[in-house]
Amino acid sequence: MPFEIGPDWTLFLDRDGVINIEKNNDYILSWAEFHFYSQSLKALPILAQRFSRIVVVTNQKGVGKGLMTEADLLTIHYNMQAEIALNGGRLDAMYYCTDLADDSPRRKPQPGMAFQAQADFPAIDFSRSIMVGNRFSDMRFGRQAGMKTVFLATTHPDLPFPDPLVDARFNDLLAFAEAL
Repeated sequence: MPFEIGPDWTLFLDRDGVINIEKNNDYILSWAEFHFYSQSLKALPILAQRFSRIVVVTNQKGVGKGLMTEADLLTIHYNMQAEIALNGGRLDAMYYCTDLADDSPRRKPQPGMAFQAQADFPAIDFSRSIMVGNRFSDMRFGRQAGMKTVFLATTHPDLPFPDPLVDARFNDLLAFAEAL
């Protein structure tokens, strides 16, 4: 691991492709379509012991496009958090952006959701935060907020590494958790 973490660190996680299986070029529109990676349910209890805060930041254009409602998204997130808690993990907050414009200040890779989390949790220090994601937009999001970045090769294993946007690379969330 190229950096040491302490108990006051914050973990930022992308959702699709990190916690759950990402649909190929499509959106997860309901809880019935949401499927955890088994490794993520094992990883989250480990991560809960290592980080003071765990925050999900996720782009959700499916709501903005009218393919699902915000209530559908909140149902997915409620059920996801309940299942994670049943397995001994936790998520302290979830932020999502339904905006359609790629240049929206809240849409990753722009760091608006990070600033929203910091407003809600003033103890968040981005220099003591890690962004974990499966896309380079996640890595850019983390970098723009001043975080360390961890790339998971769950959906894009062929992306080149090393890369200046990526501090560390792992196959999945459990491999990252075990490396801590």
